[in-house]
Order: sequence, then structure tokens, then C-alpha cells
Amino acid sequence: MMIYYVALGIGIVAGIGGQMLLKAGADAPDFISQLMRPSTICGLALYGSAAFLYIVALRKIPVSVAFPSVSLSYALVAVLGHFLFGEPFGLKQIGGIALIMAGVLLINQT
Repeated sequence: MMIYYVALGIGIVAGIGGQMLLKAGADAPDFISQLMRPSTICGLALYGSAAFLYIVALRKIPVSVAFPSVSLSYALVAVLGHFLFGEPFGLKQIGGIALIMAGVLLINQT
């Protein structure tokens, strides 16, 4: 069973990496240029990998547990967005992240 949780965890990390790479490629002058940037291509590849790993995880983890666990990526993306791209990170973001993490902890209790 542990391998399925590992697949879910790696999938979450891959999704986060994909999101950061897509953001990094978003400063292109036009949409076609953005699509052709290596960061965008790698970001999309990571998203594909994340989806594949999520499918593997769903073989044994109930979707009612797996899907809410993916919401951890929202929290980590917000933190990384602040540190890597200077995006806002105030009390509202901290409160939202705390609620997300508390919800994931509750759902994963056995």
C-alpha cells in the first residue's frame, strides 16, 4: 500500500514542479513563444507525469482521500510563488494554507 502513497506524493511534487515551470515560462511576449519555451514544455511533461502517478495511486487509494491530498499542492505552490516570483503572501494565504493542511490531515486519518 505504501507504494501507492509514494506514487501520490511524487505525483504531487511533479505537479508542483510543473506549475512552477509554467509560471517561469509565462513571461514570453506572446502565447506561441510561451508554448515553445523549454520551461513550458518541461512543465507540461511534469503535469503529464503527475497525472500518470495519480492514476497509479488511485489503484489502491480511495479517490475521497487521494484527490483532497492533491490540494497540498495549492499550499506549496502559494509558498513557492512567494519565494520564487515575489507573489503576495499575507494572513489570508497563511489562513487558507492552514485550513488546507488541517483538512488533508483529517482526511488521511485512519
